[in-house]
Amino acid sequence: MDRLHVALPHSASRQQLLQDVNLTPIEDLPAVLDSWASAAEQLEAARPRIEAARAHMKTHGVLPDDLETRDVTADVLRDAEPRQGTRDDRRRGAA
Repeated sequence: MDRLHVALPHSASRQQLLQDVNLTPIEDLPAVLDSWASAAEQLEAARPRIEAARAHMKTHGVLPDDLETRDVTADVLRDAEPRQGTRDDRRRGAA
């Protein structure tokens, strides 16, 4: 858990990790941690490309031509739905 927390680059993602871990039933915790580990591995693998894009942006004021930009808002919202549903279910059960 601590290694994952340190590996995440943004406070919002670290906070989400803590929330997910604290609100997940113990029997579901391994799958949640595996999911977060996979996300951290993907970020680490992308680090060289991210740093290169950051340097290009700083020098040229635009992203490199080979980077695709797209709105991922729908993907993020879709991915967040199961967590939101799980939290709502637990609140109902606790009442």
